[in-house]
Amino acid sequence: MLVKDYMTRHPIMIPPTMPAAEAQKIIVENKLRHLPVVGDGKRPLGLITRDRLRIPPAELGSLNVWEITRYLSNLTVKDVMVKERDLVTIGPEATVEEAAQAMAKDKIGCLPVVEDNVVVGIITETDMLVNLADLLGGYVSGVRVTVRLPGKVGGYAKIIGAISAQGWGMYATGSVPAPKREGYWDIVLKVRDVSAEDVVSALEQVEACEIVDLRET
Repeated sequence: MLVKDYMTRHPIMIPPTMPAAEAQKIIVENKLRHLPVVGDGKRPLGLITRDRLRIPPAELGSLNVWEITRYLSNLTVKDVMVKERDLVTIGPEATVEEAAQAMAKDKIGCLPVVEDNVVVGIITETDMLVNLADLLGGYVSGVRVTVRLPGKVGGYAKIIGAISAQGWGMYATGSVPAPKREGYWDIVLKVRDVSAEDVVSALEQVEACEIVDLRET
């Protein structure tokens, strides 16, 4: 799973000279949260976010209504954008894990996708959630089960073997370290066209396998 597979291609982009009020209108009308700011040849110059378009009250508190109107009308994207020096980007060939790690590290909601110093897309928190739902089969009905195993070599293979031995196919799978249970892993499986009872019966044959969640979705 690569960034290029989940990013929004050819996003709306704006120049730094655009009035901030016009950028806000684009964001509202298109239900967006981020707009890449680009120069000639779609060269990345910055980023506009909804938060960046919120003017701190302290800056307006001493102004009268006419001064506020003039202040806002003169405000451009360049004045409020995330500057190029602070811009965090990623390449289209990077993995979605790398994108997620970069967003989490810097506590940001999106990454402009840049290739050869050209903005070719944007990947957001929402794209990450879509990827997670795809990974765990969130859009397909079936039996979703979470099992917990000691972190020993071969445990994952035993789970897969127990399912495969029944002639069932798994639509999705994923694994993470078990929360608050050091040395254990949680494995999430989505199995189709089978009953929850049959899934439980098959997994109970796996040594040290604990079913921590089971539901039909």
